[in-house]
Amino acid sequence: MQVFCAISYNVHQCVGLDGRRDPARIADIIRESGADIVGLQEVHSVSGDWRESHQMDYLAEETGLQAVPGHTMVRENSNYGNVLLTSRRILNIQWVDLSVPGREPRGAIDADIEIGGETVRVIVTHLGLGPAERRYQARRLLTALAEERTQIVVLLSDINEWLPRGRPLSWLQARLGRTAPLRTFPSFFPLFPLDRIWVHPSQLLVNLSIYQTPLTRIASDHLPLKAVICTAAPSDLSDPASTLSDNGDRTRGYRR
Repeated sequence: MQVFCAISYNVHQCVGLDGRRDPARIADIIRESGADIVGLQEVHSVSGDWRESHQMDYLAEETGLQAVPGHTMVRENSNYGNVLLTSRRILNIQWVDLSVPGREPRGAIDADIEIGGETVRVIVTHLGLGPAERRYQARRLLTALAEERTQIVVLLSDINEWLPRGRPLSWLQARLGRTAPLRTFPSFFPLFPLDRIWVHPSQLLVNLSIYQTPLTRIASDHLPLKAVICTAAPSDLSDPASTLSDNGDRTRGYRR
């Protein structure tokens, strides 16, 4: 059994609440989190003389993690979209197209990663703003998940679902299990649980919390979510229970 850490983080093109575009702050947050697997949304990389302008490469170099691009918009000298960063061995990478005609292009990185001798399927995605769009995208994700390549699945996502009973959320929970609705947006006064981490089987999730520090409260308009995960069900832990984090949001954890 091996324990690892994953975070999901919409970095808002590395633009903070102070209006500064500062990838160094995001790199600091990733390093300080101690995450083995990082799912990022809204990463904007521009070719140029300024090293930090290519955000994906810069974040990979500064954190020492491998980068897997999930570009949803590609221009002549720039790209934008999702990024997977990891310190673990990548076995396989696939791309799931979630784009809806007439809407912003969307997609999902679908990767198999080796952790402690187990293959962990990690999906990184960012769903659309429109309700019908999200329903289509959730169905596409469920179709991809029907290919049961691995026993362990980790979904790192900004699902943009504002409604607690929204159909995309209900469908994903029916397939992957329930996940705690931790409030991540806006970062200065979080009210909405737009970001979600699912772990399947759910008993492998040891703890789910908002990674909240003075830096995360200003570096982006979202707060990062952090999950501690086991590759096998911990035998010394009792059934999952909901606990309260320091900021009053509900976290999923275990009582010892």
